[in-house]
Amino acid sequence: MGASEWDYYVPYQEDLNAALQQLRHEVFEAGDYYWVNGGDWRPEAEREPRPQSLEELWADELVQEAGTHSILDIFRVVGPDDTPDRNTVEPVKAEEARNLLGSGKLTRAHGKDFDVFPRSRWVGRCAVLHDDEGNPQEIYFWGHSGD
Repeated sequence: MGASEWDYYVPYQEDLNAALQQLRHEVFEAGDYYWVNGGDWRPEAEREPRPQSLEELWADELVQEAGTHSILDIFRVVGPDDTPDRNTVEPVKAEEARNLLGSGKLTRAHGKDFDVFPRSRWVGRCAVLHDDEGNPQEIYFWGHSGD
């Protein structure tokens, strides 16, 4: 199947990990993800209902291999001194934003240029986006995951 790109805008909150966990919960509850065991590739009689919890979802070996092709494939936001690895999201640092886009306070208008930020499969990125007065307004999560 290959990886899928995904992106989400959420209201700003200072705790990026709390914002991620809230987003994951909302995406799971909405069923807005690829459910490998309910896919059209299986005969209808073999399709399984969606899991009732994130824990149940991730206990499935096929999900662990194929992912959900959504933010559900990301479990935590790494800290400034941590090295991002599989199933994490790395925040854009102000210095990185200044070096690549010329501004330490990103806005939605910068979004079209976010491809300049290094990323890899199964590792997402996030950026705090500001309003015209420079106040934090929302958080943008993006990445690609799944197999």
